[in-house]
Amino acid sequence: MRRLINLCLACLLLGSLTAYAYWCGQRPQVPYLSDLRSHLALNQGSPGADGNLLGIQPELVTGDYQSLERLHLKLSAYLDRARDLGLLNPRTVVVLPEHIGTWLFAIGEKDELYQARDRQHALQWSAASNPLDFLPALLTAEGDARLQDALLRTKAKRMAHDYQQLFGGLARDYAVTLVAGSIVLPEPRLEHGQLQVASGPLYNASLVFDRSGKPLGQPQRQAFSAATASSLAPDTPQAVDTPAGRLGIVLGGDTRHIAAHDQQSIELLVMPSDIDNKPDASEFAAHLQAQGIRAALQVHTRGRLWERSGQAPALAFSAGQVSLGDSSRGAQLINLWL
Repeated sequence: MRRLINLCLACLLLGSLTAYAYWCGQRPQVPYLSDLRSHLALNQGSPGADGNLLGIQPELVTGDYQSLERLHLKLSAYLDRARDLGLLNPRTVVVLPEHIGTWLFAIGEKDELYQARDRQHALQWSAASNPLDFLPALLTAEGDARLQDALLRTKAKRMAHDYQQLFGGLARDYAVTLVAGSIVLPEPRLEHGQLQVASGPLYNASLVFDRSGKPLGQPQRQAFSAATASSLAPDTPQAVDTPAGRLGIVLGGDTRHIAAHDQQSIELLVMPSDIDNKPDASEFAAHLQAQGIRAALQVHTRGRLWERSGQAPALAFSAGQVSLGDSSRGAQLINLWL
């Protein structure tokens, strides 16, 4: 009798594991209608030979990250609109918001993740549906946010590949210089032109892609805390040469660190910011004027990603003046002719 009971329990356990493995392997894509519209919320200056800064404030929802193809479709629609309006040229620098690449961890997940009420539950669904990859990473995770840390490391290689494929491809397809927002990765670096990761600390990192889709310089890196989901601005922000001029990049819009730019002869400044970043127009203008910045843009993510939502307006700076984008809902294009 005991042998029969043990056999039944073993069969039950095997059946449960088989069912769980089958459930983990299912990744059906749920159809949904994505809003591909955008409007020109701010257009300053007149077209000329010096090019322009073009900020894109995409309106994103969790379903946009079901696949790389869906996200590409949405971003392409914004760039198509910009091209139709005559805003793309060989000297155009396109700027995308902070963490637009971080959410790539959700690519190819189960529908329960996209329907989760907040990020914490979304991460739990991701862990439950990727046990073989997640458990080893959890054992070596550190800090107060081991779940977040482990999941980011579990998917880091694929996220780095998707980030370069998506944003490098957009820069190449539209023949523009593209500041690709940011992505959180462990020890990101470029090796032979490819974005690679290691086992070191997490960084909030951004790459700039040239008109052929190749990275310009090493990633801009800011130390990132998974526990607080925040990053610390570096002492010396990144600066790269673009067809529009020497460009500085500050993730998160932290203007306290702009003072380091005067040693790098930066003419232009872009500040990719997150969905709930609150712009401060007066502080923005004061710091830029003090450092001799010719033109600048701050752009944000819009829409709703789990419990986080916002419709923050963009900030544009030119000729000593700051302009604020409108607060109407939806995706926005912010253009500044140089």
